[in-house]
Amino acid sequence: MGELIMTAPVAGLTSKNRITAEDVTMLRREVFSDGVVTRGEAEALFALDATARDKCQEWPVFFVEAVTDYIVHQEKPSGYISEENAAWLIRAISRDGMVDSRTELELLIHGLEEAKSSPNRLSAYALEQVANAVVDGKGPLMSGGRLEPGRVSRAEVDLLRRILYAYGGDGNIAITQAEAEVLFRINEATANADNDPSWNELFVKAIANFLMCSTGYEAPTRAVALRQENFVERPDVDVGGFFGRMVSGGLAAILEAYRSPGDVEAEWESRNRATEALARRAETIDAGEAKWLVERIGKDRPLNANERALLALIKHASPEIHPALKPLLDKVA
Repeated sequence: MGELIMTAPVAGLTSKNRITAEDVTMLRREVFSDGVVTRGEAEALFALDATARDKCQEWPVFFVEAVTDYIVHQEKPSGYISEENAAWLIRAISRDGMVDSRTELELLIHGLEEAKSSPNRLSAYALEQVANAVVDGKGPLMSGGRLEPGRVSRAEVDLLRRILYAYGGDGNIAITQAEAEVLFRINEATANADNDPSWNELFVKAIANFLMCSTGYEAPTRAVALRQENFVERPDVDVGGFFGRMVSGGLAAILEAYRSPGDVEAEWESRNRATEALARRAETIDAGEAKWLVERIGKDRPLNANERALLALIKHASPEIHPALKPLLDKVA
């Protein structure tokens, strides 16, 4: 870290091991009224967060807001998280590669949400924190005892969706390969678990977005491409019923998101008519994408439910099937 800027009021707080609501008001008024403007001041807040054992409920909100203002708005270019700031943030919040607290996890995600653009690795790093918690039961998601390692609950899906919706990644539209690989890690580790049905939907949509957009299709925003639909209406729905909805109304809804994205339908209609050939090319899985998918699906084991749903989507949607995928697609009715 850089030079620690410790003003007298901040230094006083570090010595008393406690932060009250009155202390937060004082910090807003006397110390950071114009925002956190230097890295040293941001690091002073990290020092406070680390040393104070007793923190009021107002502290996390202030901490996240102030440090986000620094990493997103105070350093140029304003509104963007630079590679340097992303590296600094990861160093500041990491302990052995994992985020140390819920407050720091919220800081990471809020920074992605606030930035117009950020380095690809920052979004993947945020997803990794959820993967660590879901797969191994490690990290800040363990707080409160709600996490069940080895199972994806609705709370984890909501957190993953929030990260993917954020302005993280290349171009802010397509799911990146780094993000897709983290999602595959979660899917592989929880394939036989009683996952929340919303995980099935998010996984299939996200991987389809990566595969279908990676060759240049001008897709709608992530929020539109990954919007939640009621594909699975009951938590105890049978697998066959899930596939039925995916290949009928559910799958049609996924594809429709790329061609008539909801509230901006009029804007996208003419644009996508003009680029129909490009869209069809993008929907074609090329050799590199086929190799990437084959390396991750059904290796030396039966296909799991989400993999079958993803292959059903590809079989239905892609105008050309790469030969490398044919053995896998033959397993899907």
